[in-house]
Parts: sequence; structure tokens; C-alpha cells
Amino acid sequence: MANETAVAAKSRQVIGKRRKNRKIAFEVTRHILIYLILLVVLFPLIWMVLASFKTQVQIMSVDQNPFQFTPTFKNYVAVFSEYNFLGPIKNSFIIAFLSILYALILGLPAAYAIARFQQKLFGLIILVVRIIPGITFLVPWYILFTQIGLVDTYTALILTHMLVALPFVIWIMIPYFESLPRELEEAAWVDGSSRVGTFFRIILPLSGPGIITSSILSFIFSWNNFMFSLILSGTNTKTLPIAVFSFVSYSQINWGGLMAAAVVITAPILIISLFLQRYIIKGLTAGAVKG
Repeated sequence: MANETAVAAKSRQVIGKRRKNRKIAFEVTRHILIYLILLVVLFPLIWMVLASFKTQVQIMSVDQNPFQFTPTFKNYVAVFSEYNFLGPIKNSFIIAFLSILYALILGLPAAYAIARFQQKLFGLIILVVRIIPGITFLVPWYILFTQIGLVDTYTALILTHMLVALPFVIWIMIPYFESLPRELEEAAWVDGSSRVGTFFRIILPLSGPGIITSSILSFIFSWNNFMFSLILSGTNTKTLPIAVFSFVSYSQINWGGLMAAAVVITAPILIISLFLQRYIIKGLTAGAVKG
């Protein structure tokens, strides 16, 4: 009997040791994969930042250690003095801010109506509009805005960016509104609030993460958009992606200036995303466990 008990105890120790080894191997493999993915994702960003502090010769030299160089700020000075990036930054901010504002004004009530009144067909139409490539609308928009004289104006760019961001806002907010309990609205109605008043006083304050998520993702789209700005903008409304294109000429590419400009464009998006990442995750996962 004593021998059987000792054998059973030893067997449990062996099984426990194997489980512990498997858990350690799993954790090591998981961390290696995470670091590999991080390396692949972050390498272009690190290279871009390092190159923005190098001269053209240092960037093009393949024999030099990429991490050993004397930093220079001439590229950043050239971006703002020689290429005058303040104008495109202002244009990009105005277009992104107003297009998102109008998309939220139209998209939030539309998403609430689709979520609460089960307007599946209308939601499907919005989804189809979102799936259609933006280049499909480009030629009709260009002809239309040329006919009414709106090319190279804020109005044309704000409308085009808003019409692309609007379906995006609606489809992010539909599951978020569906995840909110109806009892909150019914309690507000019992207390005498109207449906519109309930939407503004109860629903919208509870929808902060979803609104922030849709706003940030729409802002990223507008901030990085090149195609619409290339066709519809001009000297007065040149945006940052178009301004970056000026670093590429027929005879050469100013890699140092190009990388410095890329850092200037990327920095606001990274800072906003880092500060608001928990709202983005919460907004994107809203409704995922519903039902």
C-alpha cells in the first residue's frame, strides 16, 4: 500500500513537472513571436526616425552602421523653412476636423436609428457604400466639383472625406448602440424625457468610447488620404500627403527631408492613438459579446 502511494505521488510530480515545462515552453514561444512581430512592425518606423536625423550621404551609404552617425536637424529645418509645411498641416487639420464633425452629426443619429429600429436594409446599403473603393467616386466628384467651381476648396475636400468617413462612423456605432440596455431609455421616457432628449442626454454620454474610436479612425483616414487630395486639392488646399510628394523630383529624392516630413505626419497620429488606445479597444469590441 505504501509503495502504491509513493508511486502515485511520484507520478503526480512527473505530470506536474511536464505541465510546468509545457507552460514555460509556451510562454517562451509566445514572447519570441511577440518580439518578432514587434520587430517587423517597428523596424520601418525606427528606420524612418533615424533617417530623418541623417544626411543624404549617410542614408544612402550601405557600408555604414545605421546606428552610428552624427544627428542633424537640417532636415526638419528644411521641412518648415524650405518646403513650408505649416500651410499643409493647417489644411489637413481643418479638412480632417470638419469632415469628422459633419460625419458624426449625420452618422450618430443614423446609427442609432438603424440599431434601435432594426433597419437592416438601410444598414446593408451603408455597408455596400463603405465597401465600394473610393476611386469609384473620384471621377464623378471631380466632374461635379469642376462644373460648380469647387476644385481647390475646403468644401470639396471636406465633403469627399466626410462621405467616406460617414459609413465608417455608422458601422462602428451600430453595435455600440445595440449593446446599450433599452431599460435606460425606457426609464428616461417614464421620467418625461423625449426620444431626442434621451438620445442627447443618456445615449450619447454613454457612447464616448465608440465616438472616440470612430473619430480617431476617420481622422487617420483623412490625415493620410492621398488620392482625393491629389485630384481635388490645389495650391490653396494642399494637404500633407501631397506636400510630401514635393520631396520627390525628376532627378533625385531628398530622403532626409522625406523622412523628416514623414515623422511630422506620423507623430500626431501616434500620440493620439497612444493616449486613447483603451477607448479604441473598448469601442471596437463593443457588442462583440452581445447576446
